[in-house]
Amino acid sequence: MACLKISAVRKLESGHCCVIPSYVSSDRLWPQRLAYKHYVSVTSAQQCKFISVIYPTHPLFRRHSSWRVLAAPVSLDEEPSSLSEGENFDGTSETVSDDASEMLLPRKLKSDEVSLQLKSLLADAERQKLTRKLSEANQYNRFLKRQLQIKEDALVKFKSELAVLELELQALVGLAEEIANSGVQLGSRKINGKYIQSHLLSRLEAVHEKAKEQIKDVDLLKFEEITLFWVGMAESVQVMGSFDGWTQGEEMSPEYSGDYARFSTTLKLRPGRYEIKFLVDGEWQLSPEFPTVGEGMMKNNLLVVE
Repeated sequence: MACLKISAVRKLESGHCCVIPSYVSSDRLWPQRLAYKHYVSVTSAQQCKFISVIYPTHPLFRRHSSWRVLAAPVSLDEEPSSLSEGENFDGTSETVSDDASEMLLPRKLKSDEVSLQLKSLLADAERQKLTRKLSEANQYNRFLKRQLQIKEDALVKFKSELAVLELELQALVGLAEEIANSGVQLGSRKINGKYIQSHLLSRLEAVHEKAKEQIKDVDLLKFEEITLFWVGMAESVQVMGSFDGWTQGEEMSPEYSGDYARFSTTLKLRPGRYEIKFLVDGEWQLSPEFPTVGEGMMKNNLLVVE
């Protein structure tokens, strides 16, 4: 590498410019000439001389390189000092190192900012995706509830029609029984070994029994209103269970009385057996008011709807 020696002149006029040649090393990567300028500044306090040195910021470029200008104040009263080859070389290396660190630091900060922005964009996209899915699930849930209500209304109407039909069949069975008991007229024909009056009575009784069974089946499909309670001190209580597949559950309304609160809610359930559990302030708890089934983490309260 080329080494630069600068010898300052004590009495240098203002604006003096001198071009100092530099020795070219074996790799021939340094430019042929370096320039420096001396400027004299005269003030009332003291006279100072400024030395500005121009040198390439990177030794790997030959002609089309960027240049850096350094300026250092030197008092005119002081003796001129010379920079040794080692000092000049070390100063250049330190300047190049500082320049490289100055270039790398903004790049690192910019890279960190870009990384944070990408993470933020990904988080926003994922949040929007989850929000959209939740909205679609809520819409589908409301649609299912409307369809369920429509089916429930149709079921109630069908049960009413079955009840009317059952009453008509019951009246016909009474009439057929009365006719059968009135006596058998001469010439009455038989069906399957029975007189027609007795055969009509047996057929009406069979249809009547079938209608009553269908009414019972409809009653099994009908929702029953079941009121649940949980007593204790809490801010929020939610009942979860197999009645909705342990998905949403039902919020319970509090009624405060003294040192405790009584939470209650009403569920519309079909007859059957259900496992339930209470979510009290984010913690799973069992109620002593209901029997329990299962063991360990699978232990739940049992709710029987008849």
